[in-house]
Amino acid sequence: MIKVGILGAAGYTGGELIRLLVNHPEVEIVFANSESNAGNKVYDVHEGLIGETELEFTSEMPFDKVDVVFFCFGHGKSEAFLKEHTIPEGVKIIDLAQDFRIKGTGNLKSQISNLKPHDFVYGLPETHREEIVKCQHLANPGCFATCIQLGLLPLAKAGLLTHDISVNAITGSTGAGQKPGATTHFSWRNNNFSVYKLFIHQHLHEITQTLNELRPSNAPRVIDTLNEGYDAEGITVDFIPYRGDFARGIFATEVVTLDKAMTEEKVVALYKEYYKDAAFTHYSDKALDMKQVVNTNKALVHVDVFGKKVVITSMIDNLLKGAVGQAVQNMNIMFGIDEKAGLNLKASAF
Repeated sequence: MIKVGILGAAGYTGGELIRLLVNHPEVEIVFANSESNAGNKVYDVHEGLIGETELEFTSEMPFDKVDVVFFCFGHGKSEAFLKEHTIPEGVKIIDLAQDFRIKGTGNLKSQISNLKPHDFVYGLPETHREEIVKCQHLANPGCFATCIQLGLLPLAKAGLLTHDISVNAITGSTGAGQKPGATTHFSWRNNNFSVYKLFIHQHLHEITQTLNELRPSNAPRVIDTLNEGYDAEGITVDFIPYRGDFARGIFATEVVTLDKAMTEEKVVALYKEYYKDAAFTHYSDKALDMKQVVNTNKALVHVDVFGKKVVITSMIDNLLKGAVGQAVQNMNIMFGIDEKAGLNLKASAF
């Protein structure tokens, strides 16, 4: 059995992670840490777990008793935690925050005494499987980043991303976390729709990093506009994120302009070949609707071709394939067990 510890267990991702792991055939949860809820039953906070577990939150962190620890912190807190706490060398770490997703930045990583600089592997199984298999510390991808990358990876690998890419994506309210805010309040979010972080969403760092890793050497570089600005030489990912009036899910469209027209059959074949061995990412011949992925770890992708224009639709559940579902998938890969273990989740049409 894989012995698991969870930090930040009282938030949305902590609750979803517990929901998956209490039914995982290869896992024992040793501790679920929450300082403010210590001594309370997990189901007192995550009420959907009534009848599923008698696990209690604890303020303790017995790292010597676990094989892997999940960080379900808010962004920036994982790095701060590792500066103040020592986790045994043999314990694997899966971080769900954005703190260690970007390679080469390393300034703060190098200050963490018990981790090597650049030690975290970026955990997108569709691109980094070989590294995930061998890694000790993993940075789980962001939700928007996962959804958008899965829509673009086949074209990036084929060297077909040669012009600026336009992306529109809408996310549910759980993407903002459990702590209430002005734009997550029901009376504001309900029957409402809004744009935010126009062209400056932080997940652009991850997206451009991966696309540049995949592109052939003769393909243009994808600019990280958040660091380099729009005057740098290369192509851009112009990302417009939206807040939706639903709880969970991400629905994205990516518009790519090719150098020359391709038939839809050729583009579809490219996608089917790329994802033929993927455990959870599937190409759909039919147009997509979000209910097909909500409450599952699936990612679905579909393309339409209009001459030189390729319109890709991609979608995931932001809390599962966009967060803890992918984290459990990565854990399974890291420990060499069935990649789908604990993730046999079915979508509902209603």
